[in-house]
Amino acid sequence: MLVKPFETALYEKLRLFFEKQGFELMADKKQFRKVTPTGFQNVIFTASSYDDEVWLEVNIGCRNNQIEQIAQQFLGNTRDFWQDSNTIVISIGKYNDAKYFRYKIMTEPDVEDVCDIVKDFLTTEGLPFLNDSDNLLSLNTIFNKTTSKPCKYVYNQVHRCFKGIIVAKLTYDERFLDLADEHRNQLVKIGATPEELLTYERLLSFLLYHSSN
Repeated sequence: MLVKPFETALYEKLRLFFEKQGFELMADKKQFRKVTPTGFQNVIFTASSYDDEVWLEVNIGCRNNQIEQIAQQFLGNTRDFWQDSNTIVISIGKYNDAKYFRYKIMTEPDVEDVCDIVKDFLTTEGLPFLNDSDNLLSLNTIFNKTTSKPCKYVYNQVHRCFKGIIVAKLTYDERFLDLADEHRNQLVKIGATPEELLTYERLLSFLLYHSSN
């Protein structure tokens, strides 16, 4: 099975489900996306071909504009990427603690089966999780509850530290200064580069004088 025809069939079979949930297809970005008052939610599909199979990974995520408008100035991503960056993103496999899980598709009935499984997950767990997480207070908990452990909901733990201290500032978290130290220590622990450590200090200087009003 070829990837392109598979993606076309997948999007077509899922389109009505997502439209009912308020999502629009963005085929060029391989995702369905729903604009929210604070940013967006999205479901991203990544397909790869292996011999006669297509392997599919599905990620769910959301963007908070307030966090990303600050974070992207310090993370070194190209400006073309800034408007599409996710604040949190996690695969269905990782969400279910099966880190390297992929859906494997060989036949047309397999496509139907995968669509049913994905829709069931999104209905029962995925979309409720995004709705619950799509606010600054919840994101503050996600990023800052246990700073000494990796955050499950981001792939880049350096970015976690940057976004964690940003959301602490935006939520007026009384632990802000302690969290600044904790994230700095975590950056050293995970092997951040000297440039990343310097940029983190620049971010802290920015945040100390930042007002969201």
